[in-house]
Amino acid sequence: MTKIEDLIKILKDGNKENNKTAIFPYFRRKASEYDLDLIRLAYDYAQKAHEGQKRKSGEPYISHPLETAIKLAEIGMDQASIIAGLLHDVPEDTNYSLVDIERNFGPEVAHLVGGISKLGIIKYRGIEKYAENLRRMFVSMAEDIRIILIKMADRLHNLKTLQALPKEKQKRIAQESLEIYAPIANRLGMGQIKGELEDLAFPYVYPEKYEWMKKEILPKIEVRMEYIQKVIKMVKKELENQKIKIISIHGRAKRLYSLYRKLAKPHYNGDVSKIYDLVALRIIVPTVSDCYQVLGIIHKLWKPLPGRIKDYIAQPKPNGYQSLHSTVFCLEGKIVEFQIRTPEMHEQAEYGIAAHWHYKEIHQKPNKLSEKGYTVPKKFKWIEDLVSWQKEIQDNQQYLQSLAIDFFKNRIFVFTPQGDVIDLPEDATPVDFAYHVHTWIGDHCTGAKINNRMASLSDTLKNGDVIEIITDKNRKGPSHDWLKSVKTGAAKGKIRAGADKIKK
Repeated sequence: MTKIEDLIKILKDGNKENNKTAIFPYFRRKASEYDLDLIRLAYDYAQKAHEGQKRKSGEPYISHPLETAIKLAEIGMDQASIIAGLLHDVPEDTNYSLVDIERNFGPEVAHLVGGISKLGIIKYRGIEKYAENLRRMFVSMAEDIRIILIKMADRLHNLKTLQALPKEKQKRIAQESLEIYAPIANRLGMGQIKGELEDLAFPYVYPEKYEWMKKEILPKIEVRMEYIQKVIKMVKKELENQKIKIISIHGRAKRLYSLYRKLAKPHYNGDVSKIYDLVALRIIVPTVSDCYQVLGIIHKLWKPLPGRIKDYIAQPKPNGYQSLHSTVFCLEGKIVEFQIRTPEMHEQAEYGIAAHWHYKEIHQKPNKLSEKGYTVPKKFKWIEDLVSWQKEIQDNQQYLQSLAIDFFKNRIFVFTPQGDVIDLPEDATPVDFAYHVHTWIGDHCTGAKINNRMASLSDTLKNGDVIEIITDKNRKGPSHDWLKSVKTGAAKGKIRAGADKIKK
């Protein structure tokens, strides 16, 4: 069983260099940033509060808040978050109150624990209650995003112990993890957390598909891994010859659920040979200039596939992801994807917003939080947009449908002619884009150019498209027909409002 010493060890190890040998298994702070005595005290407090309580698995209840706190330590969260992780179930499940927690551990910890308690259990008990709980969760995220990160750590451990629950409950918790928590993790740039949530939930939501993937696809990944080791030796030798320092070079197998989703798309139709990043080769080097130099060396060794070089360093994804990607005809004519990045980029990709705060704190001393907790960076402004948007939709059925499309569907990113990145749901149209930029532009758009070519307003946008909207100031307003093709709830609401004005 996990012990408090396991948590203390992670915090004591901090971000020592020797933690980075296995390519940063944990993104962590310095030990000096934690009051270990206070954290031990919080554990003792939680243990006493939960004394005699057992989980469905039969384990002492304290194992759950301890595992939650360990996950928060692994992703480099601050002391208040870790203590809140230890105490997060105390007000709900014990005789101790939030007032007791504030008296013993201060207002910041009480604020976080209170935020988690307010969320209650986000579960399906009829549409009204479910929608209300989700609305509350997003407001909490906007106030202090640490609250949702604590909830994610809590959810990860719950998923690991799902086997102790009844089948129906297993599926509900797992499905909610796929539909709510994993997309939030993705939009916060937390690739590691997203992947863990999805892979833990996968066997409970799609048991037959999971078994098929294990039987048919996993062996192919293992064979591919053996081949990648040969490529690694060759690349490593070439980079050493060119005097480029390598922090890490390793194969990264695509996660099982992500691979399942990709195989299910019509283009792939279950054919794993069409997926070039089944096992990607990831290279971590010290600087941005090293990244581009490595890319050049790889292209000297092997010919890149046309259209398969992606520079996410110059044009990061909306969630902050940066890396160079290139797919090449490699040894024995096999196709391999390379991903090249710096240590900072790697940790941003794995731990997203947690890594963002860490690097901001390093470069902006003293380390201060806003009055409401961690402020949200501009690239995560969608959280505030979500809170504003949900005030406009009162009907809960419509709210849940729009939520699934506007915020939780797969995302694409497209560009304005000035190079600004716009983040939209998959299958969005130029009209969705126009309304995202400004209501007036949406109401007065008459045409669009996609990649400098005239296009229909109902055309589907693709990743990386450059969109220019043509407007006419004399246009009276939007066309009701646009409702047939637009995807976002925001565009639909504005089209209806504008079309109704014209009728009047």
